[in-house]
Amino acid sequence: MKLKIGIYGLTSCYGCQLRMASVKDILEISNNFEIVCWKMMSSKGEIEQCDIAFVEGSVTTEKDEEEIKMIREKSKIVVAMGSCAIHGGVQGSLLGEDYKKIFKEVYGENSVDYKAKIGEPLKKYIKVDYNLPGCPPEENEVVYYLATFGMGTYPEEKDYPVCAECRRNGYPCLLIEKNEPCLGPIIVAGCNARCPAHNVACIGCRGALQHNVAWFDSLAITFKNRGINKEEIKKRMEIFCKQSEKIEEIIEKVFG
Repeated sequence: MKLKIGIYGLTSCYGCQLRMASVKDILEISNNFEIVCWKMMSSKGEIEQCDIAFVEGSVTTEKDEEEIKMIREKSKIVVAMGSCAIHGGVQGSLLGEDYKKIFKEVYGENSVDYKAKIGEPLKKYIKVDYNLPGCPPEENEVVYYLATFGMGTYPEEKDYPVCAECRRNGYPCLLIEKNEPCLGPIIVAGCNARCPAHNVACIGCRGALQHNVAWFDSLAITFKNRGINKEEIKKRMEIFCKQSEKIEEIIEKVFG
C-alpha cells in the first residue's frame, strides 16, 4: 500500500510547499505516495488521516494551534518543514518585543478577526518526529526525506554546520579573512554554503544546529574579539535563532 501523505501550512509564506511542488521529478515521485491533502493545492485542504504529515509555518494564532494539534492526532509521523516550523522563523524573532506596538506599525488602526501572537515552533505544541531544515529546504533534501520514508526507513538529520561545506568546497572564510559576521559555525548545513560561495556571509536562514551543539557563546566571543559590537551580534544571531535556548543569556554573559 502507498504511504498517505499530508502537506500542510500554518503561518508562513508557503515557500516550503512551493519547493515541494517545484521538485523536478515531483510528479514521478508522487506516484509512490497517496497525497491526501496538500493545502497549497486545495481550496479546502482538510486535515486527513495520514502516515506522514509535512508541516510548514509557525504557530501564531489560536487557529494554527488547533490545526497543528489535529494534524498531530491524525498523523503517524510529523515532519517540521522549514525554519518557521522548526525554529519559529523570522516571525519568531520578535520574541519579547511589544507585540501591540509592532502590530500597530504594520496594520495601523485596522483589526483582524483572530487573536495572534509572536510565531513559535511546532515543538512547543506537539511532538515533532523529524526536522527538514531550510528556508526553504533544498530539493535534494526533500527527495531524500521522501525516499527514506518510501523505503520504510527514516532520514538522518545533519548535525554539522555550514562551515563544513564551506571549507570542503575550498571557499575563503569570510569571518577570518574578511572580518564579516558569518553565522556558518552555528547553522545547520545542507545548502552547500551557497551564500559564502558568492562572498555573502551566512545569516542563518536554515536555523541553528539542534541538540545544544550550536556554540553561540564561542561565536559571540569570536565576533567580539574581531571588533563587532554587542547589538550587531544580537541582531545578526536573532534573525533566525531568537528562540534558541538561552541565546539572550549567552550573549549577555559574553559581554558581561
